[in-house]
Amino acid sequence: MCTTKEKILLTSLKLFAQDGYEAVSISKISGELGIAKSALYKHYKNKRDIFDSILNRMDEMDCERARDYNMPNGDMDTIIKEYKQISIDKIRIYTKVQFKHWTEDEFSSLFRRMLTLEQYRNQEMADLYQKYLVSGPIAYMTDLFAGITGKTDEAGQLAIEFYGPIFLMYSLHDNKREGDDLMEMLKKHVDRFSKKIDRY
Repeated sequence: MCTTKEKILLTSLKLFAQDGYEAVSISKISGELGIAKSALYKHYKNKRDIFDSILNRMDEMDCERARDYNMPNGDMDTIIKEYKQISIDKIRIYTKVQFKHWTEDEFSSLFRRMLTLEQYRNQEMADLYQKYLVSGPIAYMTDLFAGITGKTDEAGQLAIEFYGPIFLMYSLHDNKREGDDLMEMLKKHVDRFSKKIDRY
């Protein structure tokens, strides 16, 4: 059962994704929920407290997802060592899980849309957009491919080649046409890329 605190969090995120963080007030959130502002303040101190709770939820979800699928964790050396020992099937499955996380999970999808909307108006949002959706994933994959292939000079390009199409598919999903099969597209992309990595 969804608690009042959770309802406030999700409703706030929906409004942030629709109108932008700066444009949404506590009055608007409480009005959307049909509760008094005083009732909202029993759960969150202010709008910033709501936003910080959204960030905490995103980080918790990331940790839970990695744990649920037994993905490598720890420092980069440990992660690289463990990735070398897992099958391409596991990487394919987790890539699919990550894609669904950003496109089909309501909370994460709204979070992505909020950052996409706000990145041009707010530097903090721009930094978060980079961290979660652009430079963060690229930096992680660059280190990963450097360790797996031993080609540090090519790792950044490999990271872009792998992640670039996936990033593009987020936009394709947001404007999905009838008949589009993005999961099949994603599978083919991972399969082709894995063959390229096998050559190193």
